[in-house]
Amino acid sequence: MSEVYAARRERLRERCAAGGSASALVSRPANVRYLAGAAPQGAVLLLGRTEDLLLCGGPLGDEQGEGRPDEGLRVQLLDASGGDPAVAGADHAAAQGADSLAIEEHDLTVARHRALGSVAPRLRLADLGGAVEQLRLVKDEEEISCLRIGSEIADQALGELLESILVGRTERHLALELERRLVDHGADGPAFPTSVGTGPNSGRGGHRPSDRRVEEGDFLSVCLGASYRGYRCEIGRTFVIGTSPADWQIELYDLVFAAQRAGREALAPGAAYRDIDRAARHVLDSAGYAEGLAPLMGHGVGLEIDEDPQLAPTAMGKLDACVPVTVEPGVHIPGRGGVRIDDTLVVRPEADGGPELLTITTKELLAL
Repeated sequence: MSEVYAARRERLRERCAAGGSASALVSRPANVRYLAGAAPQGAVLLLGRTEDLLLCGGPLGDEQGEGRPDEGLRVQLLDASGGDPAVAGADHAAAQGADSLAIEEHDLTVARHRALGSVAPRLRLADLGGAVEQLRLVKDEEEISCLRIGSEIADQALGELLESILVGRTERHLALELERRLVDHGADGPAFPTSVGTGPNSGRGGHRPSDRRVEEGDFLSVCLGASYRGYRCEIGRTFVIGTSPADWQIELYDLVFAAQRAGREALAPGAAYRDIDRAARHVLDSAGYAEGLAPLMGHGVGLEIDEDPQLAPTAMGKLDACVPVTVEPGVHIPGRGGVRIDDTLVVRPEADGGPELLTITTKELLAL
């Protein structure tokens, strides 16, 4: 992998040079990990004129999923009095003879930005912008493999839960059990806080599990994801508990399923981000559910669970092949509940079979 990280850093270096900066300081954790193989807490990466350097404010951890720094990269551990690694990085850049330094302004506080300027006043600070995030958009096959394994783990954890007795258990208990099962099957941990909603809580995006207990006839909606080697996937499913679904539940489920299918079928290299959102949203709008819909119908995944691209009505840009995204429409009816269906897919050209579905748990409306 060392050559992979070196190639990523070289691509960033070329972008910086085109913008007039010979050096760059990367501080956003996911970006540090993408370029260096690991991102210990508080670490920054300096792309310097004479050498690249990973500066850490403390010892490297050995926890599962943290990653290991690129062997071809020098790591410098700052002692307790070493201060801010970002400030130390700017100092190193100046010592290497840099006259400008590209920094991630969107990741730095005002105070930290001022500290960088004060340690090396002759160093011109430029904004790196989202250059690393843009590099991260298209995944290589090793990255996609990590997402694929994470999706398999999430599918397995969800499948096992569905085989257990659910009536009488709380949302909170079910969420904790799902997260335990993710780790049992090899995940670093959950990709994000697991959401379990029952009855009137079902179908709510980002619902925090409560002490409400599962009852007969409830909709049960689950949204979870696994982190595997730092890469994060997402899956969401909705079921009915203990009885045949009511007519309104079948109608609502079929509607959300149709919206999700429309979004999935629109995924293709060259498709506009907003057209994916429009394909799914139009189905729900046409059925009278325009009010209260989520601001987007999907988003990119990778080292972060919510990264570019954003599949939203005003999003600018077009999809490339090998970009993993979610498609996740949902409808929540206050006081009754709702439906949410989420999948993680990889954009592939038609010649390669079209979108690759990574999360494969059935989307049939099951009565559990």
